[in-house]
Parts: sequence; C-alpha cells; structure tokens
Amino acid sequence: MSLHFSARLILAALAVVYACGSSPAGSSNSLLDVTPDGKRLLVANADNGSITVVDTAANTVLREIAVGDKPEGVAWIGNGPLAVVTVYNDDIVAFVDTNTGKVVAKLRVSDEPYGIVVTKDGRYAYVTHEYPGTVSEIDLGQRKVLRTMKAGEMVRGLALSPDEKRLYVTEFYTGVLLALDRETGVKVDRWEGHSSDNLCRNVIVHPRRPKAYLPHIRSKIDVIDGSGSIFPHLSICDLVPLNGQKRRTSIGMDSYNGVYVVTNPWEAALSPDGKRLYTIYAGTNDMNISEVVDDDYKEIKRLGFAVRVGQNPRAVRVSPDGKKVYIANTLDFEVAVHEANSLERLACIKVCEPPKSLEWVRGKILFSTANRPLTSRRWIACASCHPDGHSDGRVWHNPEGLRKTPAFMGLAHTHPLHWSADRDEVQDFEYTIRGRLMQGPGLLRGSLKPKIGFEPIELSEDLAERSKDLDALAIYCNSFDFTLSPHIPAPGKLSAAAERGRQLFTSDTVGCAKCHRGPYYTDSTLKKPFNLHDVGTGSDDPSEKMGPKYDTPTLLGVYRTAPYLHHGKAKTLRDVLTTCNPNDKHGKTSHLKPQEIDDLVAFLKSLPYELPPKETPNTVKYRYHKD
Repeated sequence: MSLHFSARLILAALAVVYACGSSPAGSSNSLLDVTPDGKRLLVANADNGSITVVDTAANTVLREIAVGDKPEGVAWIGNGPLAVVTVYNDDIVAFVDTNTGKVVAKLRVSDEPYGIVVTKDGRYAYVTHEYPGTVSEIDLGQRKVLRTMKAGEMVRGLALSPDEKRLYVTEFYTGVLLALDRETGVKVDRWEGHSSDNLCRNVIVHPRRPKAYLPHIRSKIDVIDGSGSIFPHLSICDLVPLNGQKRRTSIGMDSYNGVYVVTNPWEAALSPDGKRLYTIYAGTNDMNISEVVDDDYKEIKRLGFAVRVGQNPRAVRVSPDGKKVYIANTLDFEVAVHEANSLERLACIKVCEPPKSLEWVRGKILFSTANRPLTSRRWIACASCHPDGHSDGRVWHNPEGLRKTPAFMGLAHTHPLHWSADRDEVQDFEYTIRGRLMQGPGLLRGSLKPKIGFEPIELSEDLAERSKDLDALAIYCNSFDFTLSPHIPAPGKLSAAAERGRQLFTSDTVGCAKCHRGPYYTDSTLKKPFNLHDVGTGSDDPSEKMGPKYDTPTLLGVYRTAPYLHHGKAKTLRDVLTTCNPNDKHGKTSHLKPQEIDDLVAFLKSLPYELPPKETPNTVKYRYHKD
C-alpha cells in the first residue's frame, strides 16, 4: 500500500470521527458553562473573585461562591453539582460543590491557570497555563495533577475534539493553534496564521466537521492610526487537511459587518448542531450570529446585522437544546438570556455586585470600550494593547521610534509614564484619546495645550481633577498589582542560583541596583528632573526621535514580559545582559562568566520573590486601594 493511499485512508477516518462526534457546551474554555441537561449555568466573575450558579428554568441566581483572585475558566463535572474553576492569580483549580456553596478542595497547579475543559465522563480536566505555556491534566477523582504537557508560548484558549483524542490550544500573543495528542501528551500539529495575529484567548471545535474557530485581533505594528492599526478577525482552521493541504482562513469581522465596525472579538460559540456561530465583541458590545456554511471556502454567512448586547461581553454559550444563548456582560455584572434565532432578550440575571469602587468600574468601562468618547472610528480600545493590564507582546513603530508595549502592573508606584517619561499622570492619555491613534472626542471638556513635535507638553498640562472620567481611567490603570514569580521555591525565598545572582545584581562591580533599586527595582520618581539614563540602546533604532535617555522600567514580573528594552530587540534576559549590552552601559556584565550570567538571569526571573509594598514615596493619588 502506498504512503499516499495510507494518508488518504487516515484522513478519511478522521473525517468520519468528526462527522459522528458530538460537542457538549463545555468542550471549550469560557467564563460560562451549562450543564449537559441545561438546568444549571455557571458564571465566573473574574473581578469579584467568585462564581455564580444560575437556575436556567427560573432565570434566577441560586448562589454566589467566593473562589479566589481572578477566576478565568469554569466547567461542570457532568451535570454537577461539582464544578471546577481556574483561579488565575492564585494558581489553583478550585473544586466547588454548587449545592452547598462550598469550595471543597483547592488544587495547587502551575502558574496562571486560564482555560479549563472536562471530559464527558467527568474523569479528567485539562487546564491551560499562560506564562509557562503548558497544559495540565487533572484526575478529578483523585484531585491531583497527573502530568504537565508543553504546548506553546503564552497559551490561553483550549478545546477538546469531539472524540476527545486531541486538545486544541491557542497562543495568546500569536493566535497560533496547536494540537496535543491526549494519550501521549505530545504536540502533533500546528496552524500558524498571519504575523500580526494577536490576543487569541478562545477556540471552539465544530461538533461534526473538522474545523476550529478562533476569535482574535490583528495588530499592524507599523501603522499608528485609529482606522489602520487593529482589526477584528475570526480564523478558521481545517483540522483535517483538504486534499493534503493544511488551510487556515481569516475573516475580517469589521468588513463582515459592512461599514459597521466591531472591536476586540473575545469568544465564540456554536449551536449544538453546528449550524450557527455566535461571536461576541468586548470592545463595542456587539454580537454576530452566522450560519456555518459547509463549503470549505466561504465558511460562514452573516445572518442579519451585528446585535447590540450588554457592557463588555466576555463569554457566550448556547444551551444544549440550541434554543437559548447566554452572554456574560461582565461590566453590567449580569448574564443576558437571548432566544437563539431572533436574539430577542428573554431575561437579564444579575450575577454579582460591582467590585472595588464605582470609579474603578467606570475606569474599566472606559478602558475596555472602543465606542465614543474614547474613539470615533471604533477600531481600538485601550484594552486592545493592554488587555487586563497586560502587554500585547508587541513592539510598535511609533512616531517617536520603536516602543515595546508595557504592562501596567505596579504602575501606581512607578511613574513617570512611557519609556521617554513624557507623561507624569495617567490623565495625560487624553492626548492619546484625542490623537491620531484613537481619534476620540476625549473625556475632558475644553482645549489642551497643543502638541508640538515630540516636546513633552503633557508634563506641563495638569489634567487631574478636571474630568471625573479621566480620574476614573487613572484609578483603573493604577490598580494592577504583581503576583509572586513562579521561579521561587517559596514566598520570600530564592534558589541557590538566584541568590548568587542577587549578590551580583547588588554588587558595585556589576551595578544593576544603582538604577534598578528599591522595592519596585526602579529609580523612577515624580521628582523633577526625572531619573533618565542612556544605557546605550538609543542608537539601535534609526527611527528614534526622543532618546537616548530613558526611564528605568521595573524589573518585577520581568520573567514573563519578553521581548526587552524600549525597542524590544533583546529577545531574552540573557540578551539584555550580553548581546544588547556590548559597552557595559546597562550594568557591567562583559567580565562575567557564563555561569554568572545564568545566575543573574535566575535572579531576574525570581522577581518578585516577595510582594512589594502598597505605598511608597512615589505612589500616586489616583488608584484603587482599600481604606
């Protein structure tokens, strides 16, 4: 038998498996899950640290259950009452008895657990871990991790194939789809998309056809314009190659809706029969309903126009009977129930109270939206580049030069802002809102001092207390805290290598701590003149307009924020210390032995090994904090 003929037989067999398969509601990661009998709905309230159990017949809340800091995924074990929850910041999977409202077990797992799915027989759960880029297999009966499988880089989305022989995983920053063989735990396939694909946090698999659907954005880093930088997309991957050709199709969901722009595709859901696809957009509060076209070409056909839903929709599920669609409108703190065909709203179920403060909530709404007054073109929200305070992992070709997108963790204590320290308050981003990137009318009434070239005019424009919305935006942006590094043996402890690296870091012969000092490992200060430094990187970028001196970034959490330096040319921490530091201007490292470089890297990866203080002399006023 020829190899070609054998391959055709294998592909035909796989196609039959998909054609005969069925896909329960919870076979892909989500903040929502419905029991197979359709009687109970589970909702993860990420900002409240809780989950809510809903009676779907009465559309009423049965109970809200505290589970930990930032639950990001929920899944029922069969028809319940047990469910499992990934708690992203606490690094646990919580086992919850939804009848009693008790967390019956907390299983310690790898860092940043995000998506979770459960097999139909209720025996196993699978969890994606963002930073390590791994998938955990959990024995639900024994409540222990059986094995950890390497998947990709920064993985979030997760789905089981209908026959449950494969796991499909998405890389958050690249949109790459990966396939893992469940039996062996080995990565067996990969579907790459466009180089600009970005922020893919969900994948669903068709119950009958070998297709996977991935909502994500595209970030065109060389265009800084409100109508040319970021675009909504839905990628469709052929899981069984057609005619031996692997195929991935990407559909622009802005042009899909004619002239009506939608922003930040967050999640998608299929009807149980696989005939309808529902796609939600967290940036513009919209949803598309599409017919799944069985032609291997067009793939989907829009049914009607995009429908307006609630504030910041982040999860969508279809009931097992296909008659209802549930949408988690996370900044309304409710789940909306829609009739599946007409999308008539049948009910709104309040699932939790607003967290933190009303100003914080208002700030998150503004941060998350691409609607007015933040933009006029609807393509971009602040969250398009800083999702939930993280970076988008991109280096943008800004007018002032190459700039890596920073994360917001510790922002309240590390002002001034931007690599060039040209802003001293979050409220200064009114200039960005009104500028070329977002093209919005703005949050402040009245005029601003005009921006002339690259002069930091923002530093002379005091915007705090001139707009409640700008202050609310600042409170939200300054609210992000660090979690402990996964590269430590215990809180407050360092490995032997990291301890040797700490001694090098603080030594006069290396000198890293001269600038990276204090609890946030930075000498940033709001006292003028600012502490800016020429570390020899300003001449690396011919497009640079504001260097060669830059603000000192915090080193806390640096283990997960590659690439490095303002221009992103250091791909690893080792590069920061070696190839990108030829003249010893960024710490004296040229004399160090390879083992000493390894020790320094080990120390950097261990930060923070203890949590920094909530208050420093550089802490800003506009932030959320408990009294």
